[in-house]
Amino acid sequence: MTLLRKGPWWLGLAVILMGAVCLYASTGLAATAQYAAIGPGMFVSGVGFGLIGLGVLVLVQIARGEVFEPEEAENAVPGQSMDKRAFFTALLAAIVPALTIETLGLPVTAMLSFMLVARAFGSRRLVFDLVVGFVLASLCWFIFGWLGLQLGGFFPLAGV
Repeated sequence: MTLLRKGPWWLGLAVILMGAVCLYASTGLAATAQYAAIGPGMFVSGVGFGLIGLGVLVLVQIARGEVFEPEEAENAVPGQSMDKRAFFTALLAAIVPALTIETLGLPVTAMLSFMLVARAFGSRRLVFDLVVGFVLASLCWFIFGWLGLQLGGFFPLAGV
């Protein structure tokens, strides 16, 4: 296994870096909770370790000379450039919660993210996507509240 082969080394390193960020973030969260054996820190730590493991596996594949090309079952056209509009729309959907959840609450924030992700995947039914996102997020908000877990206000701007 030679380490001088050409390949997307940045990909494996980026996945490891994301795992390290998750592990760092988990240090500020409780690993256990009073009412449950598993706390929020446990989940984030698991994701961090999983990402680091996957990053190492990607680096091993690159070192072995694995070629990362679309396979026939993926319905991808080899050599076609990525759809930057879809990528940045999905990226915006990932950023929206960090910017809006405290102000708008979970249902509205999730509704916006759902609509943006659906749009990135090619949906053109804006109102339908907003309604589906709102219904799913509201259902989750109520179920978590019923379980005794608080996800913040339903719509903090309105005082709800």
